[in-house]
Amino acid sequence: MPATRENESRSRLGSSLLLRGDLKRSVSAAKLVASRMGAASLTVLALVSCVFLVLRLVPGDAATLILGDNASPQALGELRHRLGLDQTLFRQYLAFLGGALRWDLGRSLLYPGEGATCVVSRAVRPTAELSSLAVLLGSVGGIVAAVLSLGPFLKRSRGFLLGAILAVAAVPMLSFAPLVTFLCAVRWRLVPLPGDPEAGVAGLMFAAALLSLPLGAQVARAARASLLDQAKGQFLTVAKAKGAGVFRIWFIHALAVSAPPIVVVIAMQLGALLGGAVVLERLFERPGLGSLMLKAYFARDLPVLEGCVIVAGLMFVTTQTVAAAIHAAVDPRRGEVQPNE
Repeated sequence: MPATRENESRSRLGSSLLLRGDLKRSVSAAKLVASRMGAASLTVLALVSCVFLVLRLVPGDAATLILGDNASPQALGELRHRLGLDQTLFRQYLAFLGGALRWDLGRSLLYPGEGATCVVSRAVRPTAELSSLAVLLGSVGGIVAAVLSLGPFLKRSRGFLLGAILAVAAVPMLSFAPLVTFLCAVRWRLVPLPGDPEAGVAGLMFAAALLSLPLGAQVARAARASLLDQAKGQFLTVAKAKGAGVFRIWFIHALAVSAPPIVVVIAMQLGALLGGAVVLERLFERPGLGSLMLKAYFARDLPVLEGCVIVAGLMFVTTQTVAAAIHAAVDPRRGEVQPNE
């Protein structure tokens, strides 16, 4: 009887410690996410402030820059009043912050009668679709390429696959994107031109595939290095001894442990991917945030240009924050209870 009671007491104590550990890990992860969200809010505020200051403290008159040197004083005065440039800098800043919070940056000069935020909102959707699809293709493709370059799937082609990964990671996208587009869309006519308005889903898939190649190469390199560290792990030997198949060993057991470094690499590459999406849109004349930003710049449409920069920065900060939250959720070392606690 005493031994039985002692065992029950130890079992309760073990369950209590496990529950305490899970609770502390959850609280630690929640604190990390909250701190990242606070830092993201400060970053967005700094971005909005920089956009305001850069476009108002540059040498020269913004109204003259937009209308030209031959504009009449009456037209310049009307435009200054419309943009709020006739007020003090502090009042302009407060009005700009209030408009940004309400998602109201004034009227567009390039598209008369439309709000700048409405114009920017229309351009966000194509860019978001292209970037999201590129992240999906690059992440999945990179992980699959890393496993194939290590596991017993393609023993004779491992060297070629590894060389292809390193080559894609070393060559900038702008170096091979025009060549690949010429060969696949013009010479061989395998896919439609990405900038063709009638290309539809096929054009989007091709553009996203081009954009995903640098991300996929970086993910493949990180995943391969992480999987190499786990390749001789005892847990994989145990899984193999229990009869687990090759696919389950590599894609389920090994990847589950190797996931945190892969998530970190994807998060670090999201900023470059968003920048690549903007460049790719301009290169292929696809509608999106990049094309609109350049149009607003050449047309001197300051409200739309401000909206494009703010939205691009907001997308970057949001993706970084989400990636940090995912990293905190999948990393088993986050919130780990110390032995002396």
